[in-house]
Parts: sequence; C-alpha cells; structure tokens
Amino acid sequence: MVKSSINQAIRFGAACLWATLFFMANRAGAEEYDFNALLQPVPATAKWIDPEYNIWCGSAVKGDDGKYHMYYSRWLRQLTHKAWVTHSEIAHAVSGSPFGPWQHHDVSLPPRGTNFWDGSCTHNPTVIRVGKKFYLYYMGNYGDGVVQKSLNWIHRNHQRIGVAVADNPNGPWQRFDQPVIDVSADTNAPDALMVANPSVALRPDGGVLMVYKAVAKKGKPPFGGPVTHLVATSASPLGPFTKHPGEVFGAKGVMFAAEDPFIWRGADRYWAVVKDNDGNFTHRGYSLALFESGDGHDWKLAQHPLVTTPEVTWVGGEKQKLVALERPQVLIENGIPIAIYCAAADQKDRAGSFNVQIPLKTSK
Repeated sequence: MVKSSINQAIRFGAACLWATLFFMANRAGAEEYDFNALLQPVPATAKWIDPEYNIWCGSAVKGDDGKYHMYYSRWLRQLTHKAWVTHSEIAHAVSGSPFGPWQHHDVSLPPRGTNFWDGSCTHNPTVIRVGKKFYLYYMGNYGDGVVQKSLNWIHRNHQRIGVAVADNPNGPWQRFDQPVIDVSADTNAPDALMVANPSVALRPDGGVLMVYKAVAKKGKPPFGGPVTHLVATSASPLGPFTKHPGEVFGAKGVMFAAEDPFIWRGADRYWAVVKDNDGNFTHRGYSLALFESGDGHDWKLAQHPLVTTPEVTWVGGEKQKLVALERPQVLIENGIPIAIYCAAADQKDRAGSFNVQIPLKTSK
C-alpha cells in the first residue's frame, strides 16, 4: 500500500514536471513583446504636422499602389483643441514610406449635415483591410457646432461608432445612415450615454472583434460615467455587431482608467496598446500600456506592460518630452509590428498637435 502510494506520487510528480517543462518550452517559443525596448529613434519625416490644422489620431494601411495611406483627424488650429468634438473631419495623407514624408490627399469623411448621425464631426479613425476591401471605423456625431471652453457636451454625448467601406484606399468611401455601434437602450448599461474610439481586429475563426470606449449614465451629467471599454463581435466587418458583457481595461475604483485601445491579433493571441491615464497599469504615470488576451474578451497586463511614457527620441539623439502621446495605432506588416503611430502635442493647450510615427526594431 505504501509502495503503491509512493509510486503514484512519483508518477504524479513526473507528470507535473513534464507539464511544467512543456508549458515553459511553449511559452519560450510564444510571441512576446517588449515594446519599450523596441522603440527606435524617429526620423524628422515621421512627424505629420500642418500649419493650419490641429492633427490627431492616425491609422495607416498599405495599398496595392505600394504607398501608405494614413487616415487622421484634423480641424482648424484657430478653433483650439476642444473643437475636435465639433469640427473634426477625417482626412487622408499618402507617403511612399511608413515614416513619411506625408502629403495631404483629400478629406475621406467630410461633414454631411446635422440630419445624419455623423453629420457634424468624424474622428477616431482606424482602418483595416479585409480581402480587397478597406474598412474605416470611426466616431461620428452631430450638434450645434458651437466651440466651447470645455467640451461641447451635445456633440460629445451624440458620439456613435460607424464604418465606411471602399475598394481603394483613395476612396470613394461609402457611409451608412446608421451607426454600427449605438448606445444601449438600457439606461443602466455601461454604454448608455455614448460610444466612441473603436478598434477592430480580425478573428482567427472568421469575422471581426471590436473593443470600444463606452460611457454610462451613472455619473453626474453631462459627463456621466464611469468610462469603460466593451467588446463586440460580428461575422462581417460591416456588422451587425453583438455586444458582449464584461468591461475591459478597467482598474478597481477608478472612474476613467484607460482610453484609446488599439487591438490586433498576433500569432497566438490578441494584443492591445492602451493609454494608461494615471499609471494604474504601468506605474509610470500617464503612459501607454500593453495588454494581451487569448480570446479577445478577457484581458490582462502583458509581461512587459510599459510601451512608453510621453516622449520621443529623434534621429540625432534629441529626446523630447511631450504633453500628449495618445491614440496609439500599431502598423503591422507580414504579421510584424513595424511602427506605433500616435497623436502628439508639445504645448500645454495642445495647439499645433501632430501625428508621430515611431519605428520599432523588427530584427530578432
């Protein structure tokens, strides 16, 4: 009896050892990222700035023409930063390189009138290619068009998520009369007040997975809150989308922990670069953080959570501290992240904001 128990214990211990070694071997060969270690100096051409417009966001895709097409938000500088919510439009720039120089090409999603859900403002662009078609996800709203010292809350709370589709990155883009993600009718839902900031990844089993920003009605109007992020899925890039329960990228007891997630599907899991508003995840203050997920629904901090603090190093060695480094979008080629595009500002009032394309080291 004793000998049998000892043999069983030995077999159990051996099985545990083999399981541990198997896990470690597979984990060692698994995809892992330390983005902070991959950041490279930024060439001067990789700063997309316009003397007349504030620039925000920035999402790029490579076309069959061999050129890179970046979709970004812009509005006149003279209107101040807060005018993003009333006057932003999604424009389109082209370059022969993912790091510029960029040339403005056209306005992809211009204003089209307050009788449309996205008639006044388009913002938060993120572009994906599926087959031969291009899908441009974005936030749209409508309102009275009045720029205020704080946010125009009419426009802010009319934010909804849409998608436009084109056969060519130069357009024309087909827009739709209804958003693909609207607020929930349940006044207690976490997305009862507004939705924005979509990010979409292809699912390995087909269809797409979206993570989006949501604001509830539980907090004091007009801000509402809390601000969270939710997951929705669809069999088609055009929807319809099914919303799933459970909030992601949150921190216990924090009203507004994260924003601006960019998600993508890697070789063996989903990844997300997220703005960490107060350092709840990186413990480095306002910064960008890396998350991972096996299924796109349950997210956890990655092994190396810090992507970057708000600063860039330029080619030549100059380091620049920034007031803002937000709206991250990862450019991926052949399954490998090659750059992080970010909205950036170096002035306290965010005047003259721009997009910066930070190269990533790609060699092993």
